[in-house]
Amino acid sequence: MLLMKKSNANFPKTVEGQVFHVGIKRGEMGDLSRAKLLSRWLDADTPIFQRESRRGFLTITGKYKGVPVSIVGIGMGLSMMDFFVREARAVVDGSMIIIRFGTCGTIGKATAGDVVIPEGSFVVTKNYDYPIFENKEIAVQDYEIKTKEQPYNISKVIYGDKEIRGLIQKQLLNSGIPQNQIFQGLNATCDSFYSSQGRLDKNFVDHNKELFKSICTKYPDAESLEMETFMLFYLAKCSTDAPYRFQRKANNEQRNSIRAAATAVVISNRKTNEFVDPDRLDDLVKIVGEAVLKVLLEIELDEVHFEDDECVWNSKI
Repeated sequence: MLLMKKSNANFPKTVEGQVFHVGIKRGEMGDLSRAKLLSRWLDADTPIFQRESRRGFLTITGKYKGVPVSIVGIGMGLSMMDFFVREARAVVDGSMIIIRFGTCGTIGKATAGDVVIPEGSFVVTKNYDYPIFENKEIAVQDYEIKTKEQPYNISKVIYGDKEIRGLIQKQLLNSGIPQNQIFQGLNATCDSFYSSQGRLDKNFVDHNKELFKSICTKYPDAESLEMETFMLFYLAKCSTDAPYRFQRKANNEQRNSIRAAATAVVISNRKTNEFVDPDRLDDLVKIVGEAVLKVLLEIELDEVHFEDDECVWNSKI
C-alpha cells in the first residue's frame, strides 16, 4: 500500500509525488501497445522514462528530435481522458499541447482506412431519466409526445485548436496520406462503446435505432465516433492560466494553458460495416503517429525550467 500526501486532497499524490490514477510526477509527462509502438521514434541518445500506473495508464516520456514529449496510453472513455488531462496538468508547469491520436468509426463521408481530423466535438450521452417500459413501442412514443424528451442527449460543439489542426493536415500530406483520404468535420464522443454509438444489442433496451439519424440531423457534418475527444477539447477550453505562476504576462492577460487537437484512423464504417485491414491499420498508425510527433516540433511552448530534484529531468540517471 502506498501512503498518500495529505496536503492536497484535490490531487492526491504518493510520497514519491505521483498523481494517484495516471501514476506520473513532474516531468514524466489509448492503447498501450500503440503507445509503445510510437515510442520507437524517441531519441535514443537521451533518457526515456516509462511508467505504467495501477489504473492502466502507460506514460513514456523522452525527446523527439531534442524536444521533450510524452506518449500516454490512457485506455478508453470520457473518465479516462478526464483523469489524464487533470492529473497531467497538475504536474506540468507552463503551457501544454495535447493531441489525441487513436482510432474511430465513421458515420460521415470517410470510410475504413481514412484519417479524420475533427474541427470540433460534441458529446452523445444516454438520457438516464428516459424510462424503460414493458410495452416499449407504445409507451415510448407516448412519452416522447408528452415530454419531448429523447433517449440520448447531444451537446453543443467544442472546437479544437485551429492552428494545430492545420499542422496535422500538413504533416499527413507530407507523410504520403492522399488528400482524398483526409477528412475534417465534427467528432461525436460517446459515453458508451455500445448504446450511444448506435450498436444494437438484443440483451438490453437501448432505444438507439434512430440515433445516427438524430446525430446527423443536428450535425450534418458529423464524421467520426469515439469516446475521448470531447473531454479533451472541453478541458482545454476550461483550462486556466494557473500553471503560468512562474511567468505571468506583463498585462496579466488570462489565457488557456492547454491547447488541444485530435486525429484518428478510421477502423470501421458504421454505415456499411466495412473494417480496415489489420496490416493497413498498423501501417497507418505508424505513419499518422510520426506525423503527430512532427507537429509537436512546430509549435513553441513557454518553457519552465526546474532547479529542484522533483523533476525527473534533473534526476541522476
